[in-house]
Amino acid sequence: MDVNFSQDKDLATDFLQNFVDANGETKYMSILQDVANRKIKAIQIDIEDLFDYKDLDEEFVGRVTENTRRYIEIFADAIDELIPEPTEALQDDDHDILMTQRAEEGNENADGTDPRQRMPPEIKRFYEVYIRASSKGQPFTIREVRASNIGQLVKISGIVTRCSDVKPLMKVAVYTCEECGFEIYQEVTARVFMPLFECPSKRCSVNRAKGNHLILQLRASKFLKFQEAKLQELSEHVPKGHIPRTMTVHFRGELTRKVSPGDVVELSGIFLPIPYTGFRAMRAGLVADTYLEAMSISHFKKKYEEYELKGDEEEQIARLSEDGDIYNKLARSLAPEIFGHEDIKKALLLLLVGAPHRKLKDGMKIRGDLHICLMGDPGVAKSQLLKHIINVAPRGVYTTGKGSSGVGLTAAVQKDPVTNEMVLEGGALVLADMGICAIDEFDKMDDSDRTAIHEVMEQQTVSIAKAGITTSLNARTAVLAAANPAWGRYDLRRTPAENINLPPALLSRFDLLWLILDKADMDNDLEMARHVVYVHQKRESPALGFAPLEASVLRAYISAARKVSPSVPRELEEYIATAYSSIRQEEAKSNSPHSYTTVRTLLSILRISAALARLRFSETVAQSDVDEALRLMQMSKFSLYSDDRQRSGLDAISDIYSILRDEAARANKMDVSYAQALNRISRMGYTEAQLKECLEEYAALNVWQIHPNTFDIRFIDA
Repeated sequence: MDVNFSQDKDLATDFLQNFVDANGETKYMSILQDVANRKIKAIQIDIEDLFDYKDLDEEFVGRVTENTRRYIEIFADAIDELIPEPTEALQDDDHDILMTQRAEEGNENADGTDPRQRMPPEIKRFYEVYIRASSKGQPFTIREVRASNIGQLVKISGIVTRCSDVKPLMKVAVYTCEECGFEIYQEVTARVFMPLFECPSKRCSVNRAKGNHLILQLRASKFLKFQEAKLQELSEHVPKGHIPRTMTVHFRGELTRKVSPGDVVELSGIFLPIPYTGFRAMRAGLVADTYLEAMSISHFKKKYEEYELKGDEEEQIARLSEDGDIYNKLARSLAPEIFGHEDIKKALLLLLVGAPHRKLKDGMKIRGDLHICLMGDPGVAKSQLLKHIINVAPRGVYTTGKGSSGVGLTAAVQKDPVTNEMVLEGGALVLADMGICAIDEFDKMDDSDRTAIHEVMEQQTVSIAKAGITTSLNARTAVLAAANPAWGRYDLRRTPAENINLPPALLSRFDLLWLILDKADMDNDLEMARHVVYVHQKRESPALGFAPLEASVLRAYISAARKVSPSVPRELEEYIATAYSSIRQEEAKSNSPHSYTTVRTLLSILRISAALARLRFSETVAQSDVDEALRLMQMSKFSLYSDDRQRSGLDAISDIYSILRDEAARANKMDVSYAQALNRISRMGYTEAQLKECLEEYAALNVWQIHPNTFDIRFIDA
């Protein structure tokens, strides 16, 4: 097939000049104006725009996708001719001064014989051209990219496992000759190049000047930013019995520093072969390697900080934030196909939102991430909840206890295959920096491996002193752990401490330790069985009374909430301090305490309250937030309390009465306000309906009087 490249260049010029987008603007000419004004460096040409342009035939688009490397040059040549004059005053940088000098001198000393003396167009360019694949259509998996795709534009999805540092890559080497003062240019197209030693100018060849007179001018040469990454197949694309494949990806120019290890990305780029170089070439023989020259990157999940809300999303979030019941709605939208566990879902929502990190003047940091441990009987959907949270979170790593060693969680020292020097490879906790690390089967981990987590959970760093490398890595991670009790199931005859079987040093670091007991309860079991059968039949959750929010909406809402940094007002200080001291008192009186309360618990109350304030987009923490934080802490042990009550033979009404009587006795008052009573009993897991029933029953017995309007309680002193 005979291809006329000059004709294709005219087509490219025509397309760039005349393509009009949906708003009626000439899209590419305005981009070129920005390039001329040095606002942007990258020019991205969309394949979809080529499809939509009326004057182009489909064959041209086919040629662009099948011979992309060549057509990038053709588009770059077209842009060289089209680039407009800058409309804003620019400061002259080194590059401009060099180019002006070269333009003046170029006419004098080029004798036109050798192409190497002509200035290559590449050195004049201060922009980069990328051709972006169509966003329609499914991306390939790494396995589906075959030899027939070489040189073509392909779209691949995968997870980034390694990234090299960004290094300069030589694009045009410039030499000056000491004898004749000529400037010689050498374009570098491969990863390695042979430097020139002899000056090709007429004067040197006539004078037969031998010897090494050429000096490589680094300042005058052109370099590009270059980064290499490894892309690995996603686990869902690996056929049974195989292991995931990897592919090398090269990022150049403006595409560098866009990905980090652990990101799930969709890349479009050119699939190219590359011969082995140096010592590896001797070992490899005739075998060549392949790589992907990246052209565009799109992340499947954006980081919270990178979320840019579009107009309709902002409206939706504003609507949601005005909804009074948003806290419950967001919580119930998490894993709606899992029955019940409403309070656990609320806790997991707060884990996603987190509290702001506090940095003190002397450099000390107080963490804002919440850590939650779900401890429960088998079959209460712990692992399902973990998996779902990892799907919702923009950055999440899932590991299991037995499958991860201490080194795998923190960091390992490895030999770099390219440079042969010792490098650090971040483990699961480092990869989940600014995200969530879910650890399943937490109780099955070895003690020596579990100690690696202690530092991460409080100081949020991983310190290492191995193989001559002494460093500290950031691991600002929220840890979500799931574990079974010591004997597989919770044994009610033993104390909670024996059942939980985790060291107190680790337990105190969890903000919420959630005990989920699987008890037989006729009504509850029936409801749950119906729910499970419905999910199996319809493959969706039963109606919640509202449409559950999509994961993308949840992420957008949480990213907006995380921008708020709430503070605790002065009037709440005393309230929080009293609440904390009363928890400590209750624990001291108890024979077998259910929890292990330390000062960290106080920080946990502050963190959970701040996360709740963030959900309301409020700059200050309200008393209701603190009450909800205390309620969640009580509810995390609710299944135990309800058991204690059954054992002591108290029914709900009598228990509410004894709670209110203790409250009045502790405050040394005869009055208890209704709001106070409701707050106190809801922390113990009772409902408002049960409180009203109790009030009526004991008012009839003349134990207390109730205010007809406010329902406040006054004890009758017998």
